Amino acid sequence: MILYDCDIAPNPRRARMFIAEKGLNIEKIEVDIIGGENLTESFLSINPRGLLPVLELDDGTKIDEVMAICRYLEEIYPENPLLGSTPLEKARVEGYQRKMEFDGMIAVSEAFRNNAENERFSYRSLPGRDGTSAIEGLVERGLNTLDNFYIWLERYLTENEFVAGNNFTMADITAFVAVDFSKWVKRKIPKENTKTLEWYNKVSLRGSAKA
Repeated sequence: MILYDCDIAPNPRRARMFIAEKGLNIEKIEVDIIGGENLTESFLSINPRGLLPVLELDDGTKIDEVMAICRYLEEIYPENPLLGSTPLEKARVEGYQRKMEFDGMIAVSEAFRNNAENERFSYRSLPGRDGTSAIEGLVERGLNTLDNFYIWLERYLTENEFVAGNNFTMADITAFVAVDFSKWVKRKIPKENTKTLEWYNKVSLRGSAKA
């Protein structure tokens, strides 16, 4: 298998963390998003949407979208489950993972890509190659959503050791990457969010955090 990757991008990092937690060794090919390599014809032949990551299987089948990649890997490598073991756990992980994605990851992306200071993305406010211009008002909306993300994350971690329960799961991976991604828009974990800070420090010590 081959993972088309980008070291600085948050979504590929989520896939790398999942792969690291599974203890898998998958070949990686670096694609330069900042330089626009993902929009060249050579990469668009791999993923016409121009998005990363992409997992290419040995038979040439290509899977894009982080959760589709993780679901595939979970099915063929079920040891150390990261998407839940029982029907209830699977539902909880799915629900919390989506919350971390929409309230955290997408909120930061909205604020970052629509910021006029980010000249490289002024014509790429949406991922891919559609050429959509930045919309200034979406910066504030993204930051407001991110503020709510931190409120909810603190609540979840007050109730559970990890985001979705007592086990480390994909919900934690997405939340952790979202927290680091939020630094791109000058947002950090609020100092009063003691449970979140404790959780973040704990996850930072995992080997996958360096993936």
